[in-house]
Amino acid sequence: MQSSPLAALKDVIPPSEVSWWPLSVLAWATLIGILIFIILVTFWLYRRHQFGLAKREAIELAKESQNDALILHSLLKRLMKHYYGAEFTTLPSPQWTDALEHLTKQRFTLDEINSLYSSTPDAELNQKLMAAIKRFKLRDSLVKEVYGV
Repeated sequence: MQSSPLAALKDVIPPSEVSWWPLSVLAWATLIGILIFIILVTFWLYRRHQFGLAKREAIELAKESQNDALILHSLLKRLMKHYYGAEFTTLPSPQWTDALEHLTKQRFTLDEINSLYSSTPDAELNQKLMAAIKRFKLRDSLVKEVYGV
């Protein structure tokens, strides 16, 4: 009688299960890469949050004093000083209005800015200044080049 070819396989011993510890070099490199990536993303998000903190604070202060155009204007000046440097707060009025238009996408005239220091400021200027604070650009590399500061 002929023997079964499967009978010869009884002597084959299956390999033992491969343990997952210690990890291979590739697994360690992957884990370290993922950890570094998570740390960098967390750091970037924290820095981004901290960078916008002054603008968020200015928006909160602006909500408290919506009816005082002079305070809103000073908040815009403070934002400009914080993000672009003190030299921008001393710009002459024509350049100041141009810089505000560029950074806030709000149209300001010299008469509106000059009315801040009169006894009766322009009534609609409060809304424009509030919108300007909310739309203020935090990063614009062209500002220093355009205004020569």
